[in-house]
Amino acid sequence: MTYGRESIDRPEDRGCLQWVLGVPLGLVHLLNAVAVFAALHAGPQGEWDDQGYAGVGAMCLISMSLSVLGLLITVIPTVRRTMGLWWLAPPLILGVTAFIRGETLG
Repeated sequence: MTYGRESIDRPEDRGCLQWVLGVPLGLVHLLNAVAVFAALHAGPQGEWDDQGYAGVGAMCLISMSLSVLGLLITVIPTVRRTMGLWWLAPPLILGVTAFIRGETLG
């Protein structure tokens, strides 16, 4: 039994597919936001605080990694068609924020 192309992307299945794809993406973005929040608000206490600098650097690295993961998932053609292009905004914004925080940590 063969199915035509029109039966693959039926409108009534789109809502379920959005939930299936949106929940994992939402969790990735939530973890990314927590890492960015930690990097921005839990900074070193002074110039002597090497562990504080290392912690902020680690949070920035984790956030940029989660941003890349979110972007890679979102640019998959099926996900991009189903979810829309606005799902590219959270990983871009959070990744750029983490990159700037990491570069200005100095």
